[in-house]
Amino acid sequence: MPIDSVLSDVLGSPGIASSLIASCEPLTGGTYNAVSRVRLTDGRDWVVKVPPPATRDRLAYEHGLLVNEVTFYHAAAPFAAETAVPLVVRAELDPAAPPGPYVVMSARPGQPWHELTGAMADGEEARLRNALGRITGRLHGVPAPGGFGYPSGALGPLAPTWREAFTTMTDAVLADARRYAARLPRTPADIGALLGAASYVLDDVTRPALVHFDLWQGNILVTGEPGARRVGGIIDGERMFWGDPAADFVSLALFGDIADDKDFLAGYGGAAPGGPVEFDGSLRLRLALYRAYLYLIMLVETVPRGVCGERLEWTWNEVAPRLEAALEEVESAPRVRE
Repeated sequence: MPIDSVLSDVLGSPGIASSLIASCEPLTGGTYNAVSRVRLTDGRDWVVKVPPPATRDRLAYEHGLLVNEVTFYHAAAPFAAETAVPLVVRAELDPAAPPGPYVVMSARPGQPWHELTGAMADGEEARLRNALGRITGRLHGVPAPGGFGYPSGALGPLAPTWREAFTTMTDAVLADARRYAARLPRTPADIGALLGAASYVLDDVTRPALVHFDLWQGNILVTGEPGARRVGGIIDGERMFWGDPAADFVSLALFGDIADDKDFLAGYGGAAPGGPVEFDGSLRLRLALYRAYLYLIMLVETVPRGVCGERLEWTWNEVAPRLEAALEEVESAPRVRE
């Protein structure tokens, strides 16, 4: 089966001859990296990721995304049997080193959760959400470094406080919004001022956790037959950062409220270092900040991605009102501290 030259160079770097490759197929669904699944004649099953050329337009935080992904898998590797994350086979993260940045990882079994919507056996969705809660709680207990932010260094070194790191993150995406003239429901200046005024609540977070930040159902693989399905993989850790574990609740309940997901919360509370989740005023305000950040990314990235037509219209119609709702929630939160 033909392999493009870049992938051939990547597979050649760990000494994989073309004669050992049983099959190679591109994987779709992602919007950033080129991803392929490679099966070898000895039974090994790999996923290979190669980032786009350095000349491609991207958001500021997206520089060095593979560093984030490899960091995520390495950090979770001691708990891989519990958390269903891929194992890194080989990675090159230096853009100057031939053949360029890439990561080769073990393939995880299953198909994206959202592809099985409507095909679950009775009670299976609840059981899987509980299992996902346990996995997420375990990931949030992974030993962390002493700082907050993206390990790639795209926005600078890890910060000593979560407030400093998250402010840098939101400032960066708002700068991208200005640079790309992205359409937003409010001006970047107004959004930045509003988020900054509420940033005091971030001081409630004192321990950095391993945050995936892209745990929507497309990045959760489900395997097994109906009635006996299980979580087969937690994939695409490239958006990870060290930060508030609650930030993961935003993508886990994309366009919803994690407080309504009793099955997930039951599993999470039994595995997370902090125990059951308490939805107090601090957490509610922090979740609004994280929703605003995620929705800003989703709107701004449409410009460098070249999104157009129906997909662009869908993104605006679905995401912009939710960004506005998150901003209104931040705006209406009582200012008990400064």
